[in-house]
Amino acid sequence: MIPVGLLVLSLFHVSLVGSQPTQSSQQAPGPPHPAGEQPPLAPDNLSFPWSRLRLPRYIIPLHYRLLLHPNITNLSFTGSVQIQIDVQNNTNWVVLHSKGLRISMATILDQNLAHLSDKVLPVLHNPSHEQIGIFSPRVLSNGQKYFLYIEFEAELAEGFYGFYKSTYRTSTGETRILASTHFEPTSARMAFPCFDEPSFKANFSIRIRRSPEYISLSNMPVAKTVEVHDGLLEDRFDASVKMSTYLVAFVICDFKSVTATTSSGVQVSIYAAPEKWLQTRYALEVAVKMLDFYEEYFNIRYPLPKQDLIAIPDFQSGAMENWGLTTYRETSLLFDPLTSSISDKLWITMVIGHELAHQWFGNLVTMEWWNDIWLNEGFARYMEYISVEATYPDLKVEEYLLHTCFAAVGHDSLNSSRPISSPAENPTQIKQMFDTVSYDKGACILHMLRHFLTEDVFQSGIVRYLRKYSYRNAHNQDLWDSLTNTCSEEDFISGKHCYSSEQASKNAYLFAGEHLDLTAMMNTWTLQKGIPLVTVTRKGPRLLLRQDRFLRTVMPSDPLWSTLQKGFLWHIPLTYKTDASNTIHRHLMTTHTDSIHIEEDVSWVKVNTDMTGYYVVHYEDGGWDEITKLLLENHTALSYKDRTQLIHNSFQLVTAGHLPLNKALDLIGYLQLETHTVPLLEGLGYLETFYRIIEKRNEFDLTKSLGAYILWFFRAVIDRQTWSDKGSISERRLRSEVLSLACHLDDPPCLERARQSFKDWLQSNGTLNLPTDVAETVYSVGAQDDYGWASLLHTYNISLSAAQKSKILFALTCSKDTDKLQRLLELGLEGKVIRSQDLSTLILMVARNPRGHHLAWNFVKKNWDTLVQKFQLGSFCIRNIIIGTTGQFSSPEELTNVQLFFESIREQALQLRATQVALDNVQKNVRWFQRNLETLREWLNKQMK
Repeated sequence: MIPVGLLVLSLFHVSLVGSQPTQSSQQAPGPPHPAGEQPPLAPDNLSFPWSRLRLPRYIIPLHYRLLLHPNITNLSFTGSVQIQIDVQNNTNWVVLHSKGLRISMATILDQNLAHLSDKVLPVLHNPSHEQIGIFSPRVLSNGQKYFLYIEFEAELAEGFYGFYKSTYRTSTGETRILASTHFEPTSARMAFPCFDEPSFKANFSIRIRRSPEYISLSNMPVAKTVEVHDGLLEDRFDASVKMSTYLVAFVICDFKSVTATTSSGVQVSIYAAPEKWLQTRYALEVAVKMLDFYEEYFNIRYPLPKQDLIAIPDFQSGAMENWGLTTYRETSLLFDPLTSSISDKLWITMVIGHELAHQWFGNLVTMEWWNDIWLNEGFARYMEYISVEATYPDLKVEEYLLHTCFAAVGHDSLNSSRPISSPAENPTQIKQMFDTVSYDKGACILHMLRHFLTEDVFQSGIVRYLRKYSYRNAHNQDLWDSLTNTCSEEDFISGKHCYSSEQASKNAYLFAGEHLDLTAMMNTWTLQKGIPLVTVTRKGPRLLLRQDRFLRTVMPSDPLWSTLQKGFLWHIPLTYKTDASNTIHRHLMTTHTDSIHIEEDVSWVKVNTDMTGYYVVHYEDGGWDEITKLLLENHTALSYKDRTQLIHNSFQLVTAGHLPLNKALDLIGYLQLETHTVPLLEGLGYLETFYRIIEKRNEFDLTKSLGAYILWFFRAVIDRQTWSDKGSISERRLRSEVLSLACHLDDPPCLERARQSFKDWLQSNGTLNLPTDVAETVYSVGAQDDYGWASLLHTYNISLSAAQKSKILFALTCSKDTDKLQRLLELGLEGKVIRSQDLSTLILMVARNPRGHHLAWNFVKKNWDTLVQKFQLGSFCIRNIIIGTTGQFSSPEELTNVQLFFESIREQALQLRATQVALDNVQKNVRWFQRNLETLREWLNKQMK
């Protein structure tokens, strides 16, 4: 408690040395100073005491007591926070974070809650660093603990960060409001003054005031609820475990929930808007199963008594792992059996698996700083696969891991990529760390490491990592130390899978006779950008190997090539198979060139077995011809993962200038024999990509002949599909993809069936439920006429299913009418019918449409400032908009257009890595066209004769 009656401060402007003018709270005049106080400094003498972006380390927060009173009616909140601090240097200043908060009062108390000053203390603001400095006339002494007390107020934020408002509409058309939080990475400071850096872990005791028609949720359960006055209630939550500020969360809403208990007694609840309550059952089942799985896998109990999962109607990302209160987009949590497809089901399962993995990786053990965010996100992305495979094997999640690695390769083979562990200081730089490199590449190098070390060693190593650093922060090196089995005497005695450090150096992890320095090896994957290309040549009984940096933006013949190769070297855990046996051979390649002895009489060698390694393989001197022959004669000699990787690598090598396009096209000729979904979709995906980029050019004849070839080549696969939800997960996924493409290519039987299904759906007045796997295709065909489009927009407006809405929105963007596409973009910008959270996806969907291609880009240019305001510079929405709208530009004129726009927003463009990625992508496309267009034309002419 703090006594009332302290003076409210007036604001004045003060100039700071080397900084922008900042606001300060002036000390009010008062009685003489108690003994031991310095006389007050005149306002002119106070300048902001700290010039760095990161906070000083000599004041450590221990415990926050936070009271918040949101007013849902006038969309504002008031609050107070008492922070117990540990002072480790004599100082007159406390510097912490605050952004957009109006601070009405600040004071400091000693351990006995006695005021250090009889006056309210001056508060200086440094908005450019989102910091405040509180001046204490009495010195805060080294080794002492104090209480910092601050009162503040603000509006609920517009947008998706901080403490923000969200709304939903009931089936009767009433709009209801809720208040929710999203703090990662640097937005807790928008809700309360705090030490908003991941290493400042503390306990939090939270109280929230609300009116009786609402409930409040936070990280911990409610300990008790008291009436404050006039029916106003105050929920008092249990004190939290020690955690970082970005994991604090609270929601005030009128939602309903379903609840179950895990086998260890954790209470799991799923919250959603009342009319969507029935869509929460599947998520509840998944969350309970996942928590049980993780407790067993990590051999560490989930440390909180409850885990709430809540579907927030307005949410920029997919989900957020706030400890004990994970927040989700509705599409990431709610499953409607009538409208959600099998892909929706898999997505929900994986997202829940991701967020619950974070309760250990990220929440229990947190990276020291945002440069190592991959320790959180790479692990959680990888654990999606491990957890879903263990808990829902029928979902065949392992079929998707390759695509995670393919996405990483796509990004990492551009010169604009970055190392996994990269410097990031200001909020814009930090937001940009949440990208393909942290998530997908992070997951893929962990996958490589798990196969390299073996499952048991990997698992026991990460358990040791989690145990050792619980409630603390960690670096890359701490993970490598844990995985190389260096451990405490106690661990060693307990008989766990563990070696002393001397033994660790002798342990060769199945690589007999090879000394392993895991740190040196993994530093080559985390501290340098890019991905290696391993070139393989057969010379009698020897396999000659060479490693280079794999680049798709610079050809080996370019003058820049050697410069961009300089200094790059990886320690690559190679695997390979031959036709001689089923053995997977292993070899650690640590030099630029190497060789391996193989049997003289093997007829084929496949390197990077099942793509467990994160590298691209090129087979020189007729090696690709051998593989093409093998696939045609006996494709099942290789696993489906090997076949998929060969397809992927061959087309990547075409883009990089190492392989002619016709060789890669010949390689996928075997697909008429293929029965597995994954390689089939990989080959089809490349042909579709070519088609979609060519249809955006004035290449009408080529577009037509490529479309005709795809329909001819995959005729049997298309004709096998049923318009139903029957079959295995893989069959259903194939059905969705194949029928969608067939209708896009104007395949008459496909269009006829889709039109009839859409007509039946319209006539049923919404009572007919389309098969969920083909609903999007049916809607897309139906959206081609005015009546169908208007009917879909109406259904979109009233639907209570987020899954159905996303399918309809995609269909609406397939219209060939540019006025309709423009209208959709305007609705997205307005944010009422189409929510702002869906605007970035909407822009990309319009850009995918040949008629909306330039429309979307012009819309982005025209509304750039508004988009940045909505999503914040550096956010993945802005990144997706920049890279997505330009991703299929392929002419020199389009490249110039993009360059000119980036020049016009130069100051912002320089802060964004995405602008360079976008330029790299367009340059890559321009070169692809220049080199491959005629080859494709000739190859198609030969095939269609």
